[in-house]
Amino acid sequence: MRFSPTAIAVSLVLATVSSSVYGQRTDDDIDPQSIALVAEGRAALAAGENAQAADLIETALAVDARNRDGFVALAEVAQARELPGLAIRYYREALTIDPNDLAALEGQGRVLVSRGAIERARLNLSRIEALCESRCAEATALAAAIEAGPPATALAAQQATEEAVTP
Repeated sequence: MRFSPTAIAVSLVLATVSSSVYGQRTDDDIDPQSIALVAEGRAALAAGENAQAADLIETALAVDARNRDGFVALAEVAQARELPGLAIRYYREALTIDPNDLAALEGQGRVLVSRGAIERARLNLSRIEALCESRCAEATALAAAIEAGPPATALAAQQATEEAVTP
């Protein structure tokens, strides 16, 4: 009889804790609605509707913020809008969720090359090569982008910055 209140309290605590853990989703379980919205956003991007694509993908991330493919797709939208700094930020968000995401590493490397940051792009390439057991498509694409080098406008801007800094 003395142990009844204690036993009831302990059983309530165990029931509450076990039910809250049971209801949680795993990290790999992305909301299907979020996945569908990213697919619609990619289709809009392919059709050249950048604003609609961004809206759909941002909605997908509002539904499930763990959808790293959504961040990669937003980075692609930012590239289409010629906003490389924003694209790098979205790739970084995807890499925060999964540091071994080959598509995010490759995409970020391509944007870094376009900005003239060849050494940082080479770091991404070395990470990709370490993750791939053999030569993979992401490593090949990034190596080709690094070999081609940045566009002439990025080189001119980088040289102007270096000349301004050097007395």
